[in-house]
Amino acid sequence: MFRQFFSKIPKKSLKQDLPELAQSNSFTQPTSTTTTNSASPVAHHKSNGGDKDKSSSGGGRSNVVKRTSSAVFPASVVAGIEPLIPFKDVPNAEKMNLFVSKVSLCCVSFDFTDPTKNCIEKDVKKQTLIELLDFVASASMKFSEPAILAMCRMCAVNLFRVFPPNYRSSSHHTENNDDDEPMFDPAWPHLQIVYDLLLKFITSSCLDAKVAKRYIDHSFILRLLDSFDSEDPRERECLKTILHRVYGKFMVHRPFIRKSISNIFYRFALETEKHNGIAGVVGDFREYN
Repeated sequence: MFRQFFSKIPKKSLKQDLPELAQSNSFTQPTSTTTTNSASPVAHHKSNGGDKDKSSSGGGRSNVVKRTSSAVFPASVVAGIEPLIPFKDVPNAEKMNLFVSKVSLCCVSFDFTDPTKNCIEKDVKKQTLIELLDFVASASMKFSEPAILAMCRMCAVNLFRVFPPNYRSSSHHTENNDDDEPMFDPAWPHLQIVYDLLLKFITSSCLDAKVAKRYIDHSFILRLLDSFDSEDPRERECLKTILHRVYGKFMVHRPFIRKSISNIFYRFALETEKHNGIAGVVGDFREYN
């Protein structure tokens, strides 16, 4: 009798409490509220497994680092597989999903003019970029369309920016003119990894040019060319190499690249008379003919 009575009681109370529990634990568990895809059991298992065993040993620091992605970065960025899981800890079928999660994590920008700000977050992002660089360089599997989209978005967020005005252009000229002295971006150690990652990605044999051309499109190429106005010569050199590779891989974009470089010529000669990269990409214009 009692068994029949209890069997008719709705069992929804626990399920109704789960969202509240998940919300209250969002800063202590890696992806309890942000996991959205079918790979969430793998991510949850890998990120939470063995916490009790490691808490009394050297694993305490790794647990803190693993919580960083959900506790520090926006939830929309770390949605999906926990991005701080190493690639070796997930099956091949889930590696591309993990790649997208790691790339999305790197879409957060930081201020590098103050080295004391966001030190932990900057280090997490740097290590993630290095891991992505190793994964792309290994050329282990074909990149999916979501992965290509995520990579182009991440590169745009990190690389395409408004350069500060050149303070030397408005300063009074003195006998010891320092206009020829290069200026170095304080974020370069971070930017260099992103440029290296973009170069490896474009030249990878696992990147299908027919799919990638939808995202490495005219808008992306124009912003690459705009970045040649950077005052950091190291950045201009990286851009030059990347533009050459884009020109070589995406034949459909070649006429547009030539036309865009011609427009830089005209704008420099007839309007601005100033462009930091005029001796770089524009100086090598003959290579694109």
